Amino acid sequence: MSPPVPGSAAVSVPPVRHRPSGLAFALASALAFGGSGVFARPLLDAGMDSLHVTWLRVAGAALLLLPVALAHWRTARRRPLLVLAYGVFPMAGVQALYFAAITRIPVGIALLIEFLGPVLVLLWLRVVRRTRVSPAAVVGVVLAVAGVGLLLEVWSGMRLDAVGVALALGAAAAQAAFFLLSDSMGEDTDPLAVVAFGSLVAAVLLGALAQPWTLPWGILADPVALGGFAFPGWAAALWLGLVCTALAYFLGISAIRRLSPQVAGGVAYLEVVTAIVLAWVLLGEALTAVQVLGSAVIVTGALIAQTAVPSAPVPGPGTAPEPGADPGRSQSPIPP
Repeated sequence: MSPPVPGSAAVSVPPVRHRPSGLAFALASALAFGGSGVFARPLLDAGMDSLHVTWLRVAGAALLLLPVALAHWRTARRRPLLVLAYGVFPMAGVQALYFAAITRIPVGIALLIEFLGPVLVLLWLRVVRRTRVSPAAVVGVVLAVAGVGLLLEVWSGMRLDAVGVALALGAAAAQAAFFLLSDSMGEDTDPLAVVAFGSLVAAVLLGALAQPWTLPWGILADPVALGGFAFPGWAAALWLGLVCTALAYFLGISAIRRLSPQVAGGVAYLEVVTAIVLAWVLLGEALTAVQVLGSAVIVTGALIAQTAVPSAPVPGPGTAPEPGADPGRSQSPIPP
């Protein structure tokens, strides 16, 4: 059994790997995360700043999940470093660093660099924790990265800025923390409680940058359009907070605990495909032949990566694991 994460009162129960349910959670998470850009677009088009939209997203999730945080207050007391790190890195860090990066480098390049997070996960597991990484997971992630490059057509409008690249790499590291921290929770920690406390931390941190008192609140009362439908701006903000943040993170954690960080990282690239397809269907943003090819490569990489997970729970002590199966959860990923 793994040693306790610093700040926890007891040893965590390792998560059980299970491919079918893990894939179901991963696909649902990709759909929920992938819709964030589409549902943010009406608010952005109405004149709201991107940082304001991001703050609305995490603050909305924090407000919606406040009853969960109150009901599970012992989680914050038992594992304070985990909930703090989750709010700082996966929930606030990815957003803030990515938005800072796209002010200096093209969006496609910034997104590609950010999605190097699963590659960093593989490097962390292999180099730092010296954990065996399945070849299928490596191949899947490499294919997925190549597919993202095709999907975003990063060679067009290529312009690199050292600070912008560094910021995007910071977003990638924060994304890697999402996979590693989620795997460190164990079966004895409620993932929804961690999301609840993490969103509270992120709302406070991003609030200092977004300055919500300057937010044009009137936009939330005005009608906005999406896919030929009109609805109040607050409905888009509610969807961002409830589905694209609270539900998406919960589903993502559930997927990681069942698939392992390295495998879930390969499957998570489906989020990019989901975002592009939803933008095509709801916003009329047409796909080029190269983007269709990129989507196919990403899906292929995800399918290869998930084969590294056993289709049944990880065997107990004394039982030989299935060939090619993930060895299970190793030591806590939070660095000393």
